[in-house]
Amino acid sequence: MTIHQAKTQLSQLLQMVEQREEVVIARAGVPIARLVRWQAQAQPVAAPGAMRGQIQLGADFDAPLDGLFEALL
Repeated sequence: MTIHQAKTQLSQLLQMVEQREEVVIARAGVPIARLVRWQAQAQPVAAPGAMRGQIQLGADFDAPLDGLFEALL
């Protein structure tokens, strides 16, 4: 498909792409772009230990919580 055809038929191209078709746009017979359906990127899962050295716990992290719940009443 030429650039001119793509500009004049954009709505039709988008319908084609919604149906999972791929459209290649060319200039002077040379492909320059590919129109494909959008797919959200999967969120990568960090490897265990990937944040080593970036997180620090306070010295009193595991200290008893005496009086905490009484303060909420």
